[in-house]
Amino acid sequence: MRPSTAPLPPTLVVIPTYDEREALPGTLARLRAAVPAADVLVVDDSSPDGTGEWADHAAECDTHVHVLHRAGKEGLGPAYLAGFAWGLEHGYAQLVEMDADASHRPEQLLGLLEAVRRGADLAIGSRWVAGGRVHDWPLSRLLLSRGANVYVQALLGLGVRDATAGYRAFRADLLRELVAGDIASQGYCFQVDMTRRARDLGAVIAEVPIDFDERTEGASKMSPRIVREALVLITLWGLSRRTQRILRRLR
Repeated sequence: MRPSTAPLPPTLVVIPTYDEREALPGTLARLRAAVPAADVLVVDDSSPDGTGEWADHAAECDTHVHVLHRAGKEGLGPAYLAGFAWGLEHGYAQLVEMDADASHRPEQLLGLLEAVRRGADLAIGSRWVAGGRVHDWPLSRLLLSRGANVYVQALLGLGVRDATAGYRAFRADLLRELVAGDIASQGYCFQVDMTRRARDLGAVIAEVPIDFDERTEGASKMSPRIVREALVLITLWGLSRRTQRILRRLR
């Protein structure tokens, strides 16, 4: 997909952080070089390693960089929701999710934004469509991600190959409708929750192939608790979906 040469609509890249002092500088430098017209909002959950303070310094040096400080570590979902609320309040036309550790290549962001320009309400950077690739993952991580997406498709029928992906671009109009709902998911199932809500609203969802790189700095935030939360919530959503379909047939 060839990126458009048209001016970029007001765009905000939301990057949640918790103890990402080692990874964030390189990611931010690459992002600012790749899409210099985009603004960046670092949403820091009071990182004890000084990530928030470093981000404040970066914002002082670059007017495209902003920082939102939160009181403590509350999870990925609430961090994104806080960032989205900030971005919508400030009038951005499209908002992006991106990890701080450069596992999402900033150089591929224009592909997601191009999909939105061409009509998608939600563009997902997908590892599991043709052209998507994962680099340097152990077999256990590959099986977990693949298995999770098979499970999501079986229970929720989203029609998306990578519903757990965290590299996304939203049209602001869709995001405004999504955040108006009661979104309670905390961890990585937040991505699945947003996808199913977008589908239920009739949004146009496009998957764009990306390269996903294993982090080289800092530590992964994946934990057994996050996996359990995702398993329980996705199962409950799936059961609710099937119950609703049965009730519709009985009417």
